[in-house]
Amino acid sequence: MFCPECGSTDNEMVGDICIDCFLKEFQMITLPKRIEVQICSHCNSKFDQGKWIDEFMPEEEIIYRALEQNIEIADEVSNELINLEIDQIKGTIASCFVEVVGEVHGAQIEETHETEVKILKTVCPTCSKIQSGYYESVIQFRADNREIKTEEYDKADEIVERTLIKQSKKDKLAYCPQIARLKEGHDYYIGSFKSGKKVAEALTEEFGGVIKESPRLISEDKSTGKGLYRIWISVRIPEFEVDDFVKYEDKIIKITSIGKNSVVGTDISANKKHNIPNKNIDDIQLVKKAEDIETTTIISKSPNIIQILDPSDYSAVDLEMKEEFIDYNIGDEIKLIKIDNYIYLLN
Repeated sequence: MFCPECGSTDNEMVGDICIDCFLKEFQMITLPKRIEVQICSHCNSKFDQGKWIDEFMPEEEIIYRALEQNIEIADEVSNELINLEIDQIKGTIASCFVEVVGEVHGAQIEETHETEVKILKTVCPTCSKIQSGYYESVIQFRADNREIKTEEYDKADEIVERTLIKQSKKDKLAYCPQIARLKEGHDYYIGSFKSGKKVAEALTEEFGGVIKESPRLISEDKSTGKGLYRIWISVRIPEFEVDDFVKYEDKIIKITSIGKNSVVGTDISANKKHNIPNKNIDDIQLVKKAEDIETTTIISKSPNIIQILDPSDYSAVDLEMKEEFIDYNIGDEIKLIKIDNYIYLLN
């Protein structure tokens, strides 16, 4: 066979032409003359293959990766070695060249290609949301039948901040663009619903209470026709606090701790610990606050009776001696709480 391009009859043929003529027109790689890369100017995330990738990379690494992703190697090439070089960077444009050494049908050839990479500084959708004060959930921090104390608000603010700092490692929308400090409680506006739920859980872990979610339709996505919702999350903490006295299943219980899953206290009649699941929190009735505790004096004692002065009228009151009061002596002060006209001594 002979080559129709050069008339050669003794060269290896590649298709209808000889290897020499084939290699004159052959390019081992194809590369655009200009490559554009979108980078978020706020978080440095990169728009790659139709989505934003949240990873921080130095500018030179971004350029090298853009070159790699835009090189197409011909099927005929084997044992290729590719060298990427940045010649110079002016502003947002990097002048680059790509050197290639490889084998094509047994022949080793070299190529050099020039291109430029332009870095387009823009704002990713997430950072755009943050700049606009976007939020997906609102935590409504409230208390049942009482005002929330200043120290409780301070603690809640601290919990919200701490939880969002922890969440921000995996959620860029873990932020609080606004706190509405209302008479009835604080509203914490949280960037993402996911982090909003974490905040609500952290608040109930500290204060106890009940979480309720209420989605509200705010608009419709024009491209998909789907509704866009915000979630209001109510965190309602109990009327009672630690050291308060409640009634539960006909028992008078002094609260010792309030947690995410249960309320723990001590039956002051039987000196027995009780663990009340939060699902039963509506059955717990506040009967006395910790500040209602009074102090009186022991005026007499026997193996079965301990006699005290009623602090309201200073009359003598006989009460059953219990094991926890054996070591008290006449003249000692002792604490009590009066509930439904009955006096309970407190150890």
